[in-house]
Amino acid sequence: MAPIASTSAVPSLLAPSGGSSSTLTPLAREEFDIISCYHSLLSSDSELPFPIAAIFALSELVSRSKAATTSELMENIRSASQRLKSSLENPVPATAGLDLFTRFVVTKSWDTGDDFEAHKSSLASLAHEFATHTVPSCREKICELVLPFIKDDSVLLTHSYSRVVMQALKFAALNQRKRISVYVTESRPHGLGLKTYRQLIGYGIPCTVILDSAVAYTMPKVDLVLTGAEGVVESGGFLNAVGTYGMAIIAKACNKPFFALAESFKFLRMFPLNQYDLPPNKGRNLLAFPDLDSQQGTAKEPEVEQTPELASIEEKVMGRQQELLNPAIDYTTPDLVTFLFSDVGVLTPSGVGDALLAVYGGAD
Repeated sequence: MAPIASTSAVPSLLAPSGGSSSTLTPLAREEFDIISCYHSLLSSDSELPFPIAAIFALSELVSRSKAATTSELMENIRSASQRLKSSLENPVPATAGLDLFTRFVVTKSWDTGDDFEAHKSSLASLAHEFATHTVPSCREKICELVLPFIKDDSVLLTHSYSRVVMQALKFAALNQRKRISVYVTESRPHGLGLKTYRQLIGYGIPCTVILDSAVAYTMPKVDLVLTGAEGVVESGGFLNAVGTYGMAIIAKACNKPFFALAESFKFLRMFPLNQYDLPPNKGRNLLAFPDLDSQQGTAKEPEVEQTPELASIEEKVMGRQQELLNPAIDYTTPDLVTFLFSDVGVLTPSGVGDALLAVYGGAD
């Protein structure tokens, strides 16, 4: 099923071109540290999306690369991309930008008669220009598409923190003068719902933070659910902060519309089959049980509280080791998504595949 609405064409970074790279050859590592560059970019601008930071980092890599051929440059890019992915606890957002940049290089026309250094300089500057201008234009288009679905006097539920969701809510309240109220989950373990709360209150939008475990209790009071996405996959579902999947299940059970907002640079060539078919998280042993044999002699018999309804433990937040046993993201399946709003249109889950083809083209 095709998108039910559409805006202008996909950003021009990936416009098809004639050439392709030659066969890859082994290449010594470049001195450029893409991991440090990536984190430096994020530190310098807290509002910079992870995929765009990844594109900036690869642009810097290309501009510094000593590669003399297309195959050497591609090997540089792929090895650096893999190092960056392997270093991240949650590689999904960066992967979207890395894959998009790689696709751009593959589809670029490389005329062997021209100066290769000029080609590299042109590639880096074009990618940098794309990353600089894409974010605001994508979000503006998404806001235009989603605002008619946000009615006056509506109550919304959102999860964690999403820049595009914040822009849409801000525009609805301040520019269109819609009276909206928002519930936001606390979003453990990072507590990004509190960041959403502070910004919405600053915009003058009534907002209440709810427990992650209170989503089902709150849902009957909600008119629609609006979340961001860290990555949109080929199935028509999407990846986002853990808890989004559960929220979508509850929304469907309560017959509430569930909308996801995502820029086209977050589209991924990935087709997860279930929650456990996602990219590995560095340092996380998800849902593992402790080795009780190694803990014998140190474990204490649990004390039973006399008044459990009034009891409160001092440490209300799990420790870092416990946190690492839990997932950072989950996969919201396409059957739970009402619409996906992107700068390429308002998509039904079945229309996401066509949109991915528009962004990435066919097979390499």
